[in-house]
Amino acid sequence: MHIIVDLIILVTTILLGIPVPFCFMAAALYMGIIFFPDFSFLMTVGFRGLNSLTLLAIPFFIMAGSLMGSAGIAERLVGVANSMLGRIRGGMGAATIVACAIFGAISGTCSSAVACIGSIMIPRLETLGYPRSYSTAMVSCAAVLGQLIPPSVPMILYAWVTQQSVAACFLSTVVPGILTMTAFCVINYFMCRQMPSIQVDVQLPPRERNRMVAKAFKRGIWSLLMPVLILGGIYGGVTTPTESAAVAVAYSVFVGFMIHKELTGKILGKSLYTAATTSGVIVLMLFFVTILGRLYTMQQVPMKIAAFLLSFSDNKIVILLMVNVFLVIIGMLMDDLSGTMLAAPLLMPLMLQIGVHPIHFAAILGTNLGLGNVTPPTAPILYLGGRIGNVPIDQYIKPALIFMVFGNIPIIILTTYMPGLSMWLPRLLMGVK
Repeated sequence: MHIIVDLIILVTTILLGIPVPFCFMAAALYMGIIFFPDFSFLMTVGFRGLNSLTLLAIPFFIMAGSLMGSAGIAERLVGVANSMLGRIRGGMGAATIVACAIFGAISGTCSSAVACIGSIMIPRLETLGYPRSYSTAMVSCAAVLGQLIPPSVPMILYAWVTQQSVAACFLSTVVPGILTMTAFCVINYFMCRQMPSIQVDVQLPPRERNRMVAKAFKRGIWSLLMPVLILGGIYGGVTTPTESAAVAVAYSVFVGFMIHKELTGKILGKSLYTAATTSGVIVLMLFFVTILGRLYTMQQVPMKIAAFLLSFSDNKIVILLMVNVFLVIIGMLMDDLSGTMLAAPLLMPLMLQIGVHPIHFAAILGTNLGLGNVTPPTAPILYLGGRIGNVPIDQYIKPALIFMVFGNIPIIILTTYMPGLSMWLPRLLMGVK
């Protein structure tokens, strides 16, 4: 009964709009007062949980994402994608989706992708005849690629919570991320056929088109080298994810000041401030989530959840379906970081019990929480896209739902019931069993 009350406290405070760290604090305080009035050991649990080099990657990736828009990196990524896709109907929309995917290979968060790519592309798409509501919906849904294409901040947290390899968790979402990007591009193609207002640039002879692509690649070479540097360092064994995150920041600063010359000291200071405040919120949340997770474990909450779900059916297919529904609901109520911190420790015992590999579960978690982030009522990424596009929710919810239903949901089903999609790369490159 106390556990149910605690979960009600957590969900209610989130729905009331209270900052997420304080929601977890309220839930942890209730559990602590009921079961462990002496908080002394709980404080050490929280501080010990934060003593991890892995978590240092989070502020660095946040800062790298913030710097990309100001250093001209994101704008050049868009230019490269547009040079290849911009001369077909719906090509600029597809270029936007691809740019979100490339951006995800640098920043690691949905919010950075929608803020950076959205602010660049939504006005540009509008001038080409795309309805502003459609552009806003497309960018908001495509921003989910920011947490599927590695590096991914939610995957760093998942690996930290479940004691798995960060690099293997990164790889688990690569194929689902590419499939999601492809599905979005196909949806965009068919939807753009119904929009006669969209302008398409005149076709060029192959030689001239190739010259334009080469020019865009030359202009964006420093931007394109960034994901190669980050991911090549991680999977080449040269750097850890934390060190690669620091390299990403140093590279952004170097390119912004010395190559593109669009970065200023004021913008750098603002990026530092953003990274510090966002990281502070995340660390405060992690502190209370760690305490709450320990309390739940001591009260056998994960085991009780597993027993509850297994009481409905012992069929693995049915259980995974219920887990997917649960994860989407979690994603609807809170952001991807909070959802990862809550769902990973609660559901991991159940996943192990029914034979789901922890790396496979990382992909299931990532794809479901990605959908939850753009699904009302909370839908943090969807609302952020609306603020950037300056469009009311009622105008862009319909096209957003089309992307969710025909893009996200099929990939979630494939990822859940075809483990090879998420396990192939970790097994191939890292020898994961």
